[in-house]
Amino acid sequence: MRQAEPRRATALIVEDDAMQREMLSLLLEESGYQVIQCESAEAAERVLDRNVGGLCLMLTDVQLAGRMNGVELAHVAKHRNPKLDVVVTSGRPLMQPLPSGAKFWAKPWAPLDVLREAEIAQLS
Repeated sequence: MRQAEPRRATALIVEDDAMQREMLSLLLEESGYQVIQCESAEAAERVLDRNVGGLCLMLTDVQLAGRMNGVELAHVAKHRNPKLDVVVTSGRPLMQPLPSGAKFWAKPWAPLDVLREAEIAQLS
């Protein structure tokens, strides 16, 4: 009889730049994560609806395709799952307050930052 594989942690990457989205995904997959990619907050919101308790990390850019930005998405995500590790990134200063517990990373961030955050999120 085959043993069930342990459930992998799941991360949600929300980034409208395909190259950055792919780089983040590769880093997280190397850390053992299953990754869901979205280019808009609206698409990410649908993922949150389906996987609210199954996600342990969400990384989002502030500027996204669609009507909602990454800060607004962070508020939605933390409201639905207060334990979710949320990181918001931008190359510009942050103009809106983040929800309690969310983190802000100024771009450019280092790949090591992503790997450290992945480890923290898996331990939470």
